[in-house]
Order: sequence, then structure tokens, then C-alpha cells
Amino acid sequence: MTEVIIVAAGLGTRLNAKLPKALVLLRAKPLLSYSLKVFENHPGIDGVVVVGAEGYLSQFVRLTRQFKKVRAVVAGGTMRSDSVMNGLNALSSDTNIVLVHDAARPFVDRDMIDRLMAVLKKNKSAIVGVPVKFTVKKIDRKTLNIQETPARDLLWEAQTPQGFHKDILVKAHARKFKEEATDDAMMVERMGGQVRMVMGNYRNIKVTTLEDLILAGQMVTPKG
Repeated sequence: MTEVIIVAAGLGTRLNAKLPKALVLLRAKPLLSYSLKVFENHPGIDGVVVVGAEGYLSQFVRLTRQFKKVRAVVAGGTMRSDSVMNGLNALSSDTNIVLVHDAARPFVDRDMIDRLMAVLKKNKSAIVGVPVKFTVKKIDRKTLNIQETPARDLLWEAQTPQGFHKDILVKAHARKFKEEATDDAMMVERMGGQVRMVMGNYRNIKVTTLEDLILAGQMVTPKG
């Protein structure tokens, strides 16, 4: 059984929004509704757990009522990892594959999910991503002097969804790390797990700033 945790607890501070980011309108529809629709229509997805911002759960519940696969709406935590853990606790006991997706990525598509799920048949952990297009520099944090120019063909930009066999993800989240991980793959990496990269899509942008929201509005297809 495969279920999805959609992390939608972000407050949208950098968007200067009065609502949580996932509830901000993109072409008259809440940002969250775009990814929900894709997972709802995917035949390989059995259920969805939405992790919403505490204090706004009633709005998340109203939004998700139209989606039959949403089996729970739970409150997020202080950190992203706390939110994912809350989502893990709400999964069905029969679930063995978990996809974690950011609500701020409205353009996830079926092909991307298919590729990820195919790789998870032979691998415990996998994420979607795309090769970086630009030259990246590693710098000294204090002086801003360039220390290294990593080979571009070795660098990929991580996206979501990220997929895991449930036991691996639960084990990763049970560990206590000194620094907060920026994604779930990083947590699995820290405990020595192998994570496979799968081709994502350059359209799969993350809405973080107002400029991103404007760009996303230009990318929405007529069908939504």
C-alpha cells in the first residue's frame, strides 16, 4: 500500500501572506489543491495525509473534503521533520511505501510519480530531482571567498516527491540529529542509507517567494 504525506504546514512568511502558503491562491485555487488533484487521480496512490498549519486545520479539512483519498488532516510541528513525523503517525498500518511531497510544489505530475514508484520497487529510498543548469560555487561562510567549483555534472537539485519504504523513513525520523535536515533524503543519508536519484521535471518548481507565485501563475495550464 502506498500513501502520500503532503507537507503543507509552512506559514508563507517569504510570500508576505496572511494565510499558510498551501492555502494561498494560485489562479483562484489554493496551492495545495494542485498536488492533491494529481495524487487523487493517480491509480498507484492509495491514500493521502495532509499536514497543515496548526490553527488553520478547519480550512484544510474543508479544502480536502472533495478528495476521496485524503484519509487524515493533521497539524504540523515546529520543524519540517516534526511535521513529517506527525504525518507518519497518521498513515495506515498497511502502508509500506511512503511518498513525501511539499504542497509548495504544485506541478508534480503523473509521469514523475510513475518513475519514482518504479525505482522504489528495487530501492529503499529515492527522490526526484533535476541536473543543475548553472555553475555552482562553494564559498567560505565568513569571507565569501570561493573555495571550490564542483563539477556541474555531479550536481542535481533535489525536488519532491521523495519516496521511501516506510520502515526506513520511520527509522530515520526516530534518530536525533544536531542540525535540522532540509529534506527527508538527508535524514536517510545521515544514518548511512542509500538514496537513488530519479529524473524529475524542471517545471516542478517550489513556490517560496512572490516572484515564484507569479511564475507559477504563468505556468498553470487551462485545465489547472
